[in-house]
Amino acid sequence: MKIINWIDARFPLTPFIKHELTEYKTPANLNYWWNFGSLAGFILMLQIITGLFLAMHYKADTNMAFDSVEYIMREVNFGWLIRYLHSTGAAAFFAILYIHILRGLYYGSYRKPREMLWWSGIALLFLVMGAAFMGYLLPWGQMSFWGAQVITNLFGVIPFIGDDLVLLLRGDFAVGDATLTRFFALHYLIPFLIVGLVVIHLVTLHWVKSTNPSGHSLQRESDAVPFHPYYTVKDLFGLMVFLLVFLSFVFFSPGSFIEADNYIPANPLQTPAHIVPEWYFLPFYAILRAIPNLELGVVAMVASILILAFMPYLDRSRIPGGGTNRPIYRLMFLAFLIDIVVLTYVGKKPPEGMLVPIGQVATLVYFGFFAAMPFVSKWEERWLLSKSVPGPVQENLDKPITLGKR
Repeated sequence: MKIINWIDARFPLTPFIKHELTEYKTPANLNYWWNFGSLAGFILMLQIITGLFLAMHYKADTNMAFDSVEYIMREVNFGWLIRYLHSTGAAAFFAILYIHILRGLYYGSYRKPREMLWWSGIALLFLVMGAAFMGYLLPWGQMSFWGAQVITNLFGVIPFIGDDLVLLLRGDFAVGDATLTRFFALHYLIPFLIVGLVVIHLVTLHWVKSTNPSGHSLQRESDAVPFHPYYTVKDLFGLMVFLLVFLSFVFFSPGSFIEADNYIPANPLQTPAHIVPEWYFLPFYAILRAIPNLELGVVAMVASILILAFMPYLDRSRIPGGGTNRPIYRLMFLAFLIDIVVLTYVGKKPPEGMLVPIGQVATLVYFGFFAAMPFVSKWEERWLLSKSVPGPVQENLDKPITLGKR
């Protein structure tokens, strides 16, 4: 086309699309667990677009915030749809991100030379959590208000600067109008920072190339296929399946991910019977409550996320493929998944009875997974190599996957 030729003469649009998308070489054996990266990109765009439309009608004022959300739901054309796409999209975004990270953990996607790729992903997780925390206050319901009150209080345990940091975050001595205005501004800004980091994440991915289920080094052209049409079609199929589930919640059960107390306007004089965060924060909330000392509990909660960044150094095995070729690691990973489910359940319930020791044991298991990793991974490697591991596994120890020319 003349327009495309005109653009190509001034900007490398077609070469860029060919190099980064249509002709980009990918392993031929990727399964559907690799769909969640593109799904995360889709839901991020959905959140930004719906968030922009919501911001056109939202009032960041404690006297009007709750009513402005009701106005969006009742008076704005398709406002209910935009609001539910955004609120359900937040839950879907975290579900996709967690699956994406767990897939990386299972298949060893953090291994050399993908450390930077892994770290940029963990940084994205922190930013998304920050955006979700800021956004949770905006409806100005009971759970929103008291959730922000509890979480901002946690910053006060930081030595020397804790009280000043809480004051800076809230903009006042209590969660109020200044807090709401700041959180709205930050919630609006952070998604654009996320987009910038996503670009860095993708550039890093295309430089070091994707992993694959077998973990074997794929050096031959026959081991690779162009991204289009093989994986564009596969990603579109995954997107259709995802939309069936996602839109089922949006249209038939949109309140599934909204606490009932959040339909009540915020009241600083009336504390809810049980303050709980959104489901995607529940495992970390359970870890916080599992430790009687508040300062140590906050440290443990933050460390439970940060420790993921150390996986490239904690996992000392050179056996490729992660859980595909490592039976001991596969069992450890299964126990880790069950433990996360237990922590989520414990975080949802009031801390009483047997749930208290269960939460403490689950917290020990969570950190035990990472603490045991250096020793178990090395022992498992020696055991596998002594058990007549197939030749391709031995030949590919610590070899990076490289496809085509960079």
